[in-house]
Amino acid sequence: MNSRFAGRSNDRKNLPRLGLHTGIGGGIQNSIRDAHEKGCTTWQIFSRNPRGWTARPLTEEEVNHFRRMREETGLDPSIIHSCYLINLASPSAEIREKSISAFHDEIERGLMIGADYLVVHPGSGRGVPTEEAISNCASAIHEAADGLEDRIRKAGFHILIENTAGQGEQIGRTFEQVRDILALCEDLPMGMCLDTAHSFAAGYDWRDQAATKAALRLLDRTVGIDRVKAVHFNDSKAAFNSRVDRHWHIGKGEIGGEGLARLINHTKLRRLPFILETPQEDKNDDLDNLKAARALIEV
Repeated sequence: MNSRFAGRSNDRKNLPRLGLHTGIGGGIQNSIRDAHEKGCTTWQIFSRNPRGWTARPLTEEEVNHFRRMREETGLDPSIIHSCYLINLASPSAEIREKSISAFHDEIERGLMIGADYLVVHPGSGRGVPTEEAISNCASAIHEAADGLEDRIRKAGFHILIENTAGQGEQIGRTFEQVRDILALCEDLPMGMCLDTAHSFAAGYDWRDQAATKAALRLLDRTVGIDRVKAVHFNDSKAAFNSRVDRHWHIGKGEIGGEGLARLINHTKLRRLPFILETPQEDKNDDLDNLKAARALIEV
């Protein structure tokens, strides 16, 4: 291992892996440097412009540099968050076509750089019944993965459905809806990314011990807790069951430190990567939130 990067990741190998969503300005490899220098042991990126339909192709030099730096730092796993414009549940033929094309590109980019997980919001039905929106989402995933299935399986790459707050006509608000999407995609390596702020705003109360136990039992009965591959570890600025998606600083939001500690120390979640997507209003916010998250971990 390169001496410039050795040490930090291995020091925390027996603790939950904590990471940030880091930027790719100047090249995707810079996201690894940023994450490692901030003390992360895992990390998440956008592989392309998150607010545009088109993307600049990755160069061979970028890909090789990314893979080399990942090996040198030991950051693991590597998580991509898909473009915000993608709406796999859309009934609009135009949006559906653009979303499938962009998501296909996301999968290809993930395979190129050797990422482990690709997280995607299931989207919004825009006026159609929930069941139809779920079906649209699943079929769009199949179309996006068409021709890449063998490479996906061989690489151990997984597509992860992220639960939503249920804002507007979003699907994926309930664990049952996530289960139904996954059930229609059983032929693909897929799983779930659990977002703590989204689930709280959707009606799962992490502040209460009994409610947390009940919610995690439901998660296990529906999705299967073994299919949860990553956690977006965020406090919520929005109130419980508000269906409003507003992330907030660790321990300073409506969930609070006690509720978040209950999740990060849960025996069936502790093994997972925890990615912070907290606000960056000040240059020290990332480091402060990482420190706050680490303080919740029971050694």
